[in-house]
Amino acid sequence: MHSPSSWVSRKLLTVALVVYVGGALAVLLVPTIGTAFGSVYSWFFNVVGWHWMRPSYLDVPANVLLFVPIGFLAVAWFERFWCGFAIAVALSVGAEFAQILLPARDANPRDILSNALGACLGAVLATVLLRRKTMSTARSE
Repeated sequence: MHSPSSWVSRKLLTVALVVYVGGALAVLLVPTIGTAFGSVYSWFFNVVGWHWMRPSYLDVPANVLLFVPIGFLAVAWFERFWCGFAIAVALSVGAEFAQILLPARDANPRDILSNALGACLGAVLATVLLRRKTMSTARSE
């Protein structure tokens, strides 16, 4: 059985994962948030004067960054790299398929790849931290 402190940590991790995934789904599926992303692009293009800036220049890094916490939290929750990574990628694929049904959104295989890259980065980070924690716990015993 888990100690009370690990139970509290697990509960907080569950809340963080659910809240973040809900926010990520809102970003991926709610058209008005996509409009906000277009506003950021317009600001760079018109106000800052970065006329070389194209939407895809922001889209890929934004998708990568969006999925880093999902990969991290999923691996931290499941304590298995492939399980957490697979869930994050499944979430990405599901969101892209849902975007096919939404007229204001566009599904793109590049988004799945950039989401998967972000999930992988987060999953690797969580795996490294979990291994460090496991090694330090084993040394202290």
